[in-house]
Amino acid sequence: MSGNRHIVCYHSPMTRSTGTVVLLEELKADYELKVLNMKANEQRGAAYLAVNPLGKVPAITHNGALITEQGAIYAYLGDLYPEAGMTPVIGDPLRGPYLRWLFFYGSAFEPAIGDRMNKIVPLERASPYGSYDAVIKTVTDQLAKGPYILGDKKTVADVLWSVAMGWITMFGLVEKTPLIDAYIKRCHSEANDKVMAMDQKLSADHEAAVKAKG
Repeated sequence: MSGNRHIVCYHSPMTRSTGTVVLLEELKADYELKVLNMKANEQRGAAYLAVNPLGKVPAITHNGALITEQGAIYAYLGDLYPEAGMTPVIGDPLRGPYLRWLFFYGSAFEPAIGDRMNKIVPLERASPYGSYDAVIKTVTDQLAKGPYILGDKKTVADVLWSVAMGWITMFGLVEKTPLIDAYIKRCHSEANDKVMAMDQKLSADHEAAVKAKG
């Protein structure tokens, strides 16, 4: 693919944007980071709210276009870097399931986890995801088919799910069963290690900057 593929990624360490940076590394993308210190509430400043009025990361820009929401970002980046071989192309029978799992994460899984964490029991008929138990069973049933979300090949969707599962199980929001643990480890790559080391340094630097300001 020709043309400018340079990505600007708005990132804060140890947040949802960590997975996006891992994906950029996995895709060997041309990118730069705009790092926000959330400990100093930079995500609520006018400069960033002009980018994303919700004050959330990740957000990316490409050729002047703004993309937010994890499913949209992952789909966009995978399509922008098809040579990485991590994205089923249009016409591939796996394209539909691939998009399903990218968007199931944000539309069903995260809302279910959030409600569970906040002890909210929604009316099932009005809930966007049905029930927590149904969501978890849907995910684990898919993982059980393995080794990856769509079968034998790791895709962009696995970067989203494995990084998220690592955080969610670490905080005890979902049980780290042998099935989930094996999946997280299977998806782990050098990109994860590189980004985690970077995030740890950024987080320490941000904490120090806040303390220095008193």
